[in-house]
Amino acid sequence: MSSPPAQASTSRLAFASVIGTTLEYYDFAVYNTLAALVFNRIFFPSFDPLTGTLLAFSTYAIGYVSRPAGGFIFGHLGDRRGRRFVLVVTLLVMGVATTLMGLLPTYETAGIASPLLLITLRFVQGAALGGEWAGAVLLSVEHGAATQRGRNGSWAQMGPSIGTLLATILIALLSYFMSDATFMAWGWRLPFLLSFALVACGIWIRAGVAETPVFRQLEAEQATLRAPLGEVLSKHRRALLLGGGVRIGSDVLYSITTAFTLSYVTTVLGLSRAMTLTALAIGGVFNAIGMPLFGALSDRFGRRAVYAVGLAVALVWSLALFPMLDTRSMTMIVLAYISGLTIHAMMYGPQAAFIVEQFPPRARYAGASLAYTLAGIVGGGLAPLISAALYKKYATTTAVIAYLAVALSISALALAAAKERSGQELGKSLGSR
Repeated sequence: MSSPPAQASTSRLAFASVIGTTLEYYDFAVYNTLAALVFNRIFFPSFDPLTGTLLAFSTYAIGYVSRPAGGFIFGHLGDRRGRRFVLVVTLLVMGVATTLMGLLPTYETAGIASPLLLITLRFVQGAALGGEWAGAVLLSVEHGAATQRGRNGSWAQMGPSIGTLLATILIALLSYFMSDATFMAWGWRLPFLLSFALVACGIWIRAGVAETPVFRQLEAEQATLRAPLGEVLSKHRRALLLGGGVRIGSDVLYSITTAFTLSYVTTVLGLSRAMTLTALAIGGVFNAIGMPLFGALSDRFGRRAVYAVGLAVALVWSLALFPMLDTRSMTMIVLAYISGLTIHAMMYGPQAAFIVEQFPPRARYAGASLAYTLAGIVGGGLAPLISAALYKKYATTTAVIAYLAVALSISALALAAAKERSGQELGKSLGSR
């Protein structure tokens, strides 16, 4: 008699975990995509196209730099006030910031105030996302069995690919049905303005989800910390380094694949925006499907094993990325995105469980948030900017691939130094008090 309710609860938790990160990353992906395609002309129009792209990617990076601020603030609140409370707040903050982006004046109308307002909202957007990720993962991981943490954590990991897919499809459709002049005039605002309705739906879903059993037990035993961040920084610095280190390679891979290549294919190769976004959307489907698959495989074979295979395959694949794009063939470009984003899923699927497994329950939100967000600056946040700068200086994609190889090597070293904790009862193995 108890089986059906348990299944319903699991389904609701999975949906609440996915919907939140989907909506958050939809907002983030709208910005990222438009930074590569539009913002160099409407917010930084006084520069040549490549320099304008560099400036647009600089604002892209601010969204990553601000994530640790969100990790500090919301990580503290998540271990003090609960996982669910923070998840509702971060989703609301992200929705308001993104909607306001759709109302911004352009440089032609407001001058320097325009990019400054864009930078401010980007900072707020990144801070909200910095607090969102750990809560979404913990919502599912702390409700589930120890033997299924990889699969359960991967639900939240599906959010970035689904959110990116939704944003990419919408922008591709707008690009297809609108002239370039119309899209540049006001069409680019629509994806931002749609955000608030989507976020309202996500808040409604999450408000009906119970707090995790782990946090309820901490409250019942009065074991919550007054300063969870202090414990993380004083007792779990190694966990921060390892949890963040494994993320760098996958982050650089993802950012180069979904952000830098958009600019490269449309600006350098001169191919259409609609075709490129369509290819990226197809790759996003495979990315989303791969998350639970590789998350579940990490429950069976261990996080390190699955992650290591992903790193090795990524290194080999990187040598073929730009030759595939340079063919200018739609088929080869689609294959480039499918293969790259599937390889990313091999690492990103098990990543959620790997990171949260490094920290004890009472400091888990703060620790996971900081590991994830601090690594995001070094990894994904700077990747498009560094890639564009390398290409501008050396006029070859070889420099970009060398940069990706260094990032993958850093993750490999962190992975080798980490302990395998899949299947363990974390409160006992790491000392919950």
